[in-house]
Amino acid sequence: MSDLLERLRGRGWRLTAQRRVVAEVLDGDHVHYTADEVHALAAERLPEISRATVYNTLGELVTLGEVIEVSTDGRAKRYDPNAHHAHQHLVCARCGTIRDVHPSGDLLADLPTQERYGFAISAVEVTYRGLCPDCAA
Repeated sequence: MSDLLERLRGRGWRLTAQRRVVAEVLDGDHVHYTADEVHALAAERLPEISRATVYNTLGELVTLGEVIEVSTDGRAKRYDPNAHHAHQHLVCARCGTIRDVHPSGDLLADLPTQERYGFAISAVEVTYRGLCPDCAA
């Protein structure tokens, strides 16, 4: 069973066939599908699943904090099930491929006190940009 499905079961979230197939599609490392991609993959497993059901399920998963909504450069939102493990994103500037990365060090500590302007910082999000190997070739 996937990590996401285990977390949802642990919360007591009612797993209908539609919700289950959306969670199964989101299972895996470096998963960052758009809602349309989730729908297409879910429809391969459950042909009667509607686009509205996929969008609603993704919205619920984001609200629950089980999936992160990732937006990069005005592209379609993507959905990241890696919500409970600290990570950053590496994004291809040409094709939009997104990979999870785990930089060493403390990103919050790396921001000098004088650059915090009195903010009580609660989270850090860093997006690394470049060209993936396919686009760079």
